[in-house]
Amino acid sequence: MTDVTIPAPPKRPASALAFDVLLWGGLLAVLVISFRPAEIDKFPQLFADTERTGGFARQFFAPFGDAKLFLSMDWSLFISKMWQTIQMALWGTALAVIIAIPLGLLGARNITPWWIQQPVRRLLDLIRSIPDLVVALIFITAVGLGPFAGVMSIMFNTGGVLAKLFAEAVESIDKGPVEGVRATGAGKLQEVAWGVIPQVAPLWTSYALYRFESSSRAATVLGIIGAGGIGQILFDSINAFQFDQTGCIVLVIVVAVSMIDLLSQVIRTRLL
Repeated sequence: MTDVTIPAPPKRPASALAFDVLLWGGLLAVLVISFRPAEIDKFPQLFADTERTGGFARQFFAPFGDAKLFLSMDWSLFISKMWQTIQMALWGTALAVIIAIPLGLLGARNITPWWIQQPVRRLLDLIRSIPDLVVALIFITAVGLGPFAGVMSIMFNTGGVLAKLFAEAVESIDKGPVEGVRATGAGKLQEVAWGVIPQVAPLWTSYALYRFESSSRAATVLGIIGAGGIGQILFDSINAFQFDQTGCIVLVIVVAVSMIDLLSQVIRTRLL
């Protein structure tokens, strides 16, 4: 019987270990330093004033224990405004995909020269760094109050996020199909159309569906500043201290987002 020598497990170089220690140690140090500025020391206050919190909770959940109050709510208004919010998110995401496809391809370092790829990636960083509410206010100033400003705001921010995700998906493709298309004498656009797009299309679709879910939630916030949708009546109910109405509006949002999530899961299952 021949003795089999088991090789020793691979050892990471000292430089890699030092980098890990520096990285995770630095992260821990930042968390410790941020403890007071982030007011984490106020955590016990969550359980201090239970009377006020309990009063809000009782009013918030009151419709769900009182059938008469529940049925007295203006459900047609809530549902119609939620549907408007979904339509805003749908159009905003669709326009964002149209923008993200060329920007994602131009931002991928494996198919685009660095002197194009780097400026595009920095442009995407700029787009993603501007808060949604600021973008919405800019469009409200341009086109006035209403859902169109919300659609444009969703398109702007979601387009930047999707373009970055699309670019990263392109950078992780298998080079084989691209080289095969190139070997036939195809041009650059044909390489992208037949070697790149078929590989990334399912993942791009999954990213777009996820962002549609996120945009459906984000659109409710945009309504607060007059960009249409259910956010406006949600904000009005909070300002009027009508927390029973707030609870019903939140219920409509939760049901709608859950249905969108279930639909997205079905679509992703068929694609991936």
